[in-house]
Amino acid sequence: MADVTFRVKAHSENPTKTVAKARGFEMVIDEPVEMGGTNAGPNPIEYLLATLAGCLNVMSHVIAKEMNMQLNGVEIHVSGTLNTDKFSGVETDERAGLKQINAEIIPDTDADEATLKKWLTTIESRCPVNDNLSNPTPVNIKVKKKG
Repeated sequence: MADVTFRVKAHSENPTKTVAKARGFEMVIDEPVEMGGTNAGPNPIEYLLATLAGCLNVMSHVIAKEMNMQLNGVEIHVSGTLNTDKFSGVETDERAGLKQINAEIIPDTDADEATLKKWLTTIESRCPVNDNLSNPTPVNIKVKKKG
């Protein structure tokens, strides 16, 4: 299959609230009140973690089907920790991003441990979001004046 390009367009509604659109869907991104936002939606980090959960869900089911593994559903817990100092403008040697992301997939299945190990290894290797989070991906950000 050829490369596929995905696109999102976004605009700010206020200093912390962003409205993004993808394929006719609208996502509201905002910071919680304690971080200066209006709490109109999940913040960017929460969307990032949810994106990983969504991709793990899809891949869990795709790979279970390929393996002829009965999978009635999955529960996925994802968490990440970051130091907010850099985000807040405090001088620090810490990264601005997440220090670590932890994900737990809890499958509703009667598959044995060996099958689950192979299933998880395959999920990890084929999940595009996991790949992007686990490996450096070039990000090119530029500024373009309006008008």
